[in-house]
Amino acid sequence: MKKLFASNLYVALLHYPVINKNGDTIASAVTNLDLHDISRVAKTYGVKAFYVVTPLIDQQALVNRIVSHWVSGVGSRYNPKRRAALELIRIKTALDGVIEHIKAKEKVTPVTVVTGADQRLMNDRQKIGFYQFRAMLKKEDVYLLIFGTGWGLSERILARADYLLEPVTGCTGYNHLSVRSAASIILDRLMGR
Repeated sequence: MKKLFASNLYVALLHYPVINKNGDTIASAVTNLDLHDISRVAKTYGVKAFYVVTPLIDQQALVNRIVSHWVSGVGSRYNPKRRAALELIRIKTALDGVIEHIKAKEKVTPVTVVTGADQRLMNDRQKIGFYQFRAMLKKEDVYLLIFGTGWGLSERILARADYLLEPVTGCTGYNHLSVRSAASIILDRLMGR
């Protein structure tokens, strides 16, 4: 099956700095399901790499243990398709490390696009819709799509982004998707047929 366009998209899942339900900046825990599901959707849609960002040493060790099981351990032989997906994972301690890694690889600073479920975040920001971002991806620029865990990305991350992607909304007032569900929907809207 032929791709619609060559991938120039990277994805990052930040566990810090994110906020909790009270708006406090925290470091959230890594979730095994997020690693598996986001790496699988990233592989399906041709994302170049999936960065898991946490400054917490124990959480980095957990990611390394999970990834090594599926990439070079017993899991790699048990399920080669899972191995292919989890090979996309790169662990970084901070967003700056992600940007530097992409910059070293691509010889250009990526355009950063943040996500969030809160419609109020859209005010006074460089916002883009899914179809606008989809059109941008057909250009030669390199993009980094940033997802947050917990109750979303901190203001510090939002403020430094080049763009804020419109939220995924359903047909009700309820809007509290898991990050892995939101990532699947967003990547399909951006890269799907």
